Amino acid sequence: MTKWKEGLSGIALAAATMGAITTTALADSGELHIYNWTDYTSDEMIKKFEAETGIKVTIDTYDSNETALAKLSSGAAGYDVMIISNDFVPIFVKQKLFQEVDAAAMPNFKNVDPKWQHRSWDPDAKYTVPWVWGTTSYSVDTAVYKGPTDSLKPLFDPPAELKGKVGMFGSPTEVMSLALVYLGKDQCNSNPADLKELDALLEAQKPFVKVYNSDGIVERQVAGETVMHEQWSGKALATRQQKSTVKYVYPKEGVVGWMDNVAVPSTAPNVENAKKFLNFLMDPQNIALQQKYTGYQSAIAGSNKYLAADIGGSPEFNPPADLKISFAPSCDEKAIRAYDRIWTNLRQ
Repeated sequence: MTKWKEGLSGIALAAATMGAITTTALADSGELHIYNWTDYTSDEMIKKFEAETGIKVTIDTYDSNETALAKLSSGAAGYDVMIISNDFVPIFVKQKLFQEVDAAAMPNFKNVDPKWQHRSWDPDAKYTVPWVWGTTSYSVDTAVYKGPTDSLKPLFDPPAELKGKVGMFGSPTEVMSLALVYLGKDQCNSNPADLKELDALLEAQKPFVKVYNSDGIVERQVAGETVMHEQWSGKALATRQQKSTVKYVYPKEGVVGWMDNVAVPSTAPNVENAKKFLNFLMDPQNIALQQKYTGYQSAIAGSNKYLAADIGGSPEFNPPADLKISFAPSCDEKAIRAYDRIWTNLRQ
């Protein structure tokens, strides 16, 4: 009997040991893999996160929301965190590419400005936390182009002197969102007459466009390869800091507003590490490091006080109070298919 009990004890010990090994194997590694836009992650902020948590961060990048969606939809795995624009969040959620993280229950969620706690693309903060937000318009080198800069007209209906000197984003949704603002049309538009007008506008603009590319905008404009470029407010600030004659335009028609959001892919291997990162970002001092690097606004209350005047007091960071800002919603399939047709024809 004693020997049998000893045998049971040995089996129980072995089972417990195997359980411990299994649990350890399933636990997060000391790593975090981030998928983000190119040149959009503060090294200083990442180093602080690594120092505080002991988690090693690696970063992979993309150039448009469409690229990121295509990659995850194709089954790409291994990312723990990704940053995606507000209009694409519902698409990722619908395709079950994001998992619920219950951001609203995280300790630092209390720091989110109340006006951003219930964002229309994620009203209960089940999937995302805010990254940064800004506006989309265009920037122009006023030392070269001397014409008026109170409208979107010079970008979409350029004068002859700008032929081959205009740059546009490489993202179809971002190009079309701003074009629709210029035309005074609804966002996510599937009206045939409006789409025909949109198509005609972009086709007429095409001979003036040197490049459709969302990467390298600052470098191209500083080097003089483009005189005018569709641009995000923070990147316009970075351009002006290197070339003082570059101006970010707040046109009378308005601008496109956007917010990028941090989510955890459904295939994330290090979910707990990802949640630590999301909570980390909702601390004012931490997100201020990201703001410092990118020049964009934050949804975290109190973060702006940690910014230097050349960022927090800049015109790019502070849009006029009466500026019309249109946050593009997530488009339905009909509009997306129409945009795809226009974009495919435009790029041929």
